[in-house]
Amino acid sequence: MSHDVDYRRRGFLGTAAMTLAASQFGMVGSARAKSGDAERAHLPAIKPGTNTSFGPLKQIDAGLLNVGYAEAGPAEGPVVILLHGWPYDIHSYVDVAPLLASAGYRVIIPYMRGHGTTRFLSSGTIRNGQQAAVAVDVVALMDALKIQRATIGGYDLGGRSACIIAALWPERCKALVAVSGYLINNRELNKKPLPPRAEYAWWYQYYFATEHGAAGYEKYRHDFAKLIWEIASPKWAFDDATFDRTAAAFDNPDHVSIVIHNYRWRQSLATGEPRYDDLEKRLAEGPVITVPTITLEGDANGAPHPDSTAYAKKFSGKYTHRIIRGGIGHNLPQEAPQAFAEAVAEVESY
Repeated sequence: MSHDVDYRRRGFLGTAAMTLAASQFGMVGSARAKSGDAERAHLPAIKPGTNTSFGPLKQIDAGLLNVGYAEAGPAEGPVVILLHGWPYDIHSYVDVAPLLASAGYRVIIPYMRGHGTTRFLSSGTIRNGQQAAVAVDVVALMDALKIQRATIGGYDLGGRSACIIAALWPERCKALVAVSGYLINNRELNKKPLPPRAEYAWWYQYYFATEHGAAGYEKYRHDFAKLIWEIASPKWAFDDATFDRTAAAFDNPDHVSIVIHNYRWRQSLATGEPRYDDLEKRLAEGPVITVPTITLEGDANGAPHPDSTAYAKKFSGKYTHRIIRGGIGHNLPQEAPQAFAEAVAEVESY
């Protein structure tokens, strides 16, 4: 639930906080384009859970990291970069990748810092989870792979990074697919209290703010992640094997440090790095995203998430919002891979 869930940590928290969200952005009314307004791309049907693994993973030095990533599809195809959230990993796209690859796309799915086979190049680098740092990692990966421009998709923390790249580096982002919409964080807004029911949804943020919570996540990270999965996707009947494949990514030596810093930074309980100050200043202004965008939402997302009316005007280019039905929760790409892949193929053609 992410958990990145930030969902503007507090700017947007579903029904309980919609009045606050609307007042923050001055947004009321509906998204400019709704399901059915644009012709959808049609890819081969796939049952979620059909695939369980990628081919051999690749590694490349990029910026501060040696990044582990999965790749599928033809090397010369249009590039699609897919970004995972917390507590998830690249397996969120294990069914999406072959669908897009079969349609001729070059698909790249990196492990974010603190996950899987991604490692810091230097032991002296600050284990920083702030939003600008995580997004810059993606730009550095594109540079390392000599990718000038790509369609970028994501959910949760990955959705935030995708939005940041689209907002700050639109020349690098051809189009955007963002689950739960505009997720760029503003720490000043996060300081404003929400109604008790809305605050209750963020229990783990307060837990992570304590040393007790940091120690608890270190000791019980797998159990913690499984609980979040169950809360965030209450109708997703995932099995132990599905969870365990992803949980292995949390054994990364920097995982706990990155997750804890991420949440403490958002609550202004931890500082970021000066190198990102200018980027964070721009992000705090709530930049409008100009690239073509499709936003998606599952009809059974148990994580706090904004209503689409709260963020529609943050997208000034061609834009469609779509609700994916059928008991789809927070991990939308893995729960509804065909719908996500079709959104990527559609927006890439805008």
